[in-house]
Amino acid sequence: QMDRLCKRATLGLGRVGGTSGDGSGDIFVSFSTANAGADIAPQRVPRGAPPSTAPPPVAQIAMLPNWAMNPLFGATIQATEEAIVNAMVGAKTMTGINDNTLTALPHDALRKLMAQKYGPTGW
Repeated sequence: QMDRLCKRATLGLGRVGGTSGDGSGDIFVSFSTANAGADIAPQRVPRGAPPSTAPPPVAQIAMLPNWAMNPLFGATIQATEEAIVNAMVGAKTMTGINDNTLTALPHDALRKLMAQKYGPTGW
């Protein structure tokens, strides 16, 4: 389920115009701290003792049914989109190697554009 959830981040990237082209460096990682202890460690066997013939204990895990994942998929897409927009708005003008300069978004012009499109408080 975490892998399925993680794949939805690409949809958030697409909403803001990303295409995940070759060399884009887009990496999405998922991990979970749920079900601690579900992977039961093997029992230590004293040196020289015969191996146990008892079956290993069964691990119990808890997870959502697949149909209940839909709201989480939507939230993942929205959170990714929001993170990208926040990064773009928060970025500062910077100059890199060979004096290549990337100019930050002009906040005043952005506010004006958003107000024209969505109204003064619609965004």
